[in-house]
Amino acid sequence: MRCLVLSDIHSNLVAFDAVLADATAFDVVWCLGDVIGYGPQPNECIERLKGLPHVCVAGNHDWASIDRLDVSDFNPDASRACMWTREQLTGDNLAYVQSLPERIVRNDFTLVHGSPRHPIWEYIGHSSVAAENLAYFDTEGCLFGHTHMPAGYVSRRRGAGVEEFALPLHTSAPLPKGRLLINPGGVGQPRDGDPRASYILLDLEQHTLQLHRVEYAIEKTQNLMIAAGLPPRLVVRLAYGW
Repeated sequence: MRCLVLSDIHSNLVAFDAVLADATAFDVVWCLGDVIGYGPQPNECIERLKGLPHVCVAGNHDWASIDRLDVSDFNPDASRACMWTREQLTGDNLAYVQSLPERIVRNDFTLVHGSPRHPIWEYIGHSSVAAENLAYFDTEGCLFGHTHMPAGYVSRRRGAGVEEFALPLHTSAPLPKGRLLINPGGVGQPRDGDPRASYILLDLEQHTLQLHRVEYAIEKTQNLMIAAGLPPRLVVRLAYGW
């Protein structure tokens, strides 16, 4: 089974559609949360995801946009975007977001947004934080998002600690042996200095993965954000991958 692993779509339908067109052959989507927030097309992104065979966990922007998380915990621009998103959601799509769980286990992978220790909010941005999270999942691997940056961490044997490993770009490579924590990066708002949408293809039968980056028409999303009155800083950052 080939899994399209993605995270942080953030209401950016143009980027999401570019990912789907680029990935082409996959059996299921594993979405790691933050389908909405920041961007201009929350309902359209939810509808597109709902039309695919998929599972999805909740992210912090998903929760904030349905008033399950206090927007005062966000910076002013993110808070404003969440409040705007809350006003846009249809009843069916609101119910969909409300139904999203914090954690899903599929095959030998645990799916969360932030971390297995704190699924909604914690950032895993360093091997030391990844190591602290090993005790909070029982599967071989954990797939997470939230940082908007692709990353891989592996603990090769018990007591050996955690080290980073490079995700193979546009080529298939075997998964490292050991306990894994893997982030596919962000679809709708990358933050690693590369504005291209990011995703992973995971082959469960071959036990391989590959990271992909795909260009999309950023200006289309930006124009929709401007028309919606979303914060200018959120518009500008898309072009810089930050």
